[in-house]
Amino acid sequence: MNDRMTSGSDLLDVVLGGGLPRDAIILVMGAPGAGKTIFAQQWVFANATPEGSALYLSTVSEPLEKILRYGQTLSFFDPGAVGHSVWYEDLGGVLRDRGLPGVLERVRELIRVRRPAMIVIDSFKAMHPYAGRSGAFRPFLHDLAGMLSAFPATSLWVGEYQEDEIQRSPEFAVADAIIALKSVHSAERTSRSLQVHKLRGGGFLAGTHSYRLSEDGITVYPRLADPADARDYELHGERVPSGIRALDDMLDEGYWSGASTLVAGPTGIGKTLMGLHFIFHAVNQGDGAIIATMQEDPSQLERTASQFGWSVKSDNLTLMYRSPVDLNVDQWVYELLDMIETTGASRVLLDSLADLQAAAPDKTRFREYLYSLLHRSSRQGTSLMMTYELPELFGVSKLSDVAASHMADNVVLLQYKGATGEMSRTLTVLKTRATDHRSGVRDFQITADGIVLVPAQTAE
Repeated sequence: MNDRMTSGSDLLDVVLGGGLPRDAIILVMGAPGAGKTIFAQQWVFANATPEGSALYLSTVSEPLEKILRYGQTLSFFDPGAVGHSVWYEDLGGVLRDRGLPGVLERVRELIRVRRPAMIVIDSFKAMHPYAGRSGAFRPFLHDLAGMLSAFPATSLWVGEYQEDEIQRSPEFAVADAIIALKSVHSAERTSRSLQVHKLRGGGFLAGTHSYRLSEDGITVYPRLADPADARDYELHGERVPSGIRALDDMLDEGYWSGASTLVAGPTGIGKTLMGLHFIFHAVNQGDGAIIATMQEDPSQLERTASQFGWSVKSDNLTLMYRSPVDLNVDQWVYELLDMIETTGASRVLLDSLADLQAAAPDKTRFREYLYSLLHRSSRQGTSLMMTYELPELFGVSKLSDVAASHMADNVVLLQYKGATGEMSRTLTVLKTRATDHRSGVRDFQITADGIVLVPAQTAE
């Protein structure tokens, strides 16, 4: 028999190293509103059967009627299972009238009658005050843990615990697994993170993992931090045209297939347009492509593209637009990777990297996202172009603060140049990995045909 059972979320099972351990005591902690009850009910309805039923016990934190009322708004809640494979019981009255000994007696009776494979106690911490000052909670905990260990059932104890209580509260020592749900505040953003503090008998993914709550329950996005992988993989030998003929000449016939390219420059210089050249060259050849944008919504992007004879409604093109406001970077990266795999896209435009960086919780996590994205794209042979806005209009002095500049295979710098009272645009290829390139500064213009490099002999 498998010693793991699903948590109700495939990606959470990945974090847990295969799921929740069977016949164990699992403690789920977090502040009110963190999603503990949703977690518990999602687990219950994902696993309960008439032969292996679930017993959901409420105490004095939330009335059972409220738990059921909100539970019915969730997509996985099955009214037909209630009273057949899922049994609800309110222990609040027993706890108030007979204290902890009464709870112990009632739980023992319910186990004998229902023979559950799963038991939820929500909230476990709410029973602490009923121990009084007599130190009765430890004996109660000992007897309850002994009862649950003797009976083949997996128990989920839910409580509004704080991080510092892990070392002080005795139930944490008894628990076989500890899962913390919490809200993280960064500047004006609030995100949710999940962390496994303890999991006996198995490995798990360390660190914090983003999650979101919805009517479908809790959706977890495991921390995307791919380790270095020294295994060989096939690098395709063909070149990928940039979509701009003169630029391909500077690049020795384009980029390598599967390479990543950073296009950096100030506002309005033509970064998105260069990305559109790159994307629509593939689309016009019948290859799949993705534009992942936070800069322009579909209507705005269609208007821009149409000026140059393109359309974002093309059959081979997939548009992934997300607002940079309240962007969950973990969710965004997983959606993009899934889209690349589903569509088989050969090229991806990420517009813009600065928006993604602003939404990341910290610099370290942003570098992890970026490394993992570039690493996976390279292994799949997907060519990636990223735009990044620089603050300087003239004379860019450094790219050291741009995380992608040293990770990317190619770096193209776009700048403004002031001459005789007018501004012109220039292009410089700063870097091309594993190939030669012309590193001169070239003037370019934006015409009805898009970006056109001015011939070197006529450039002023």
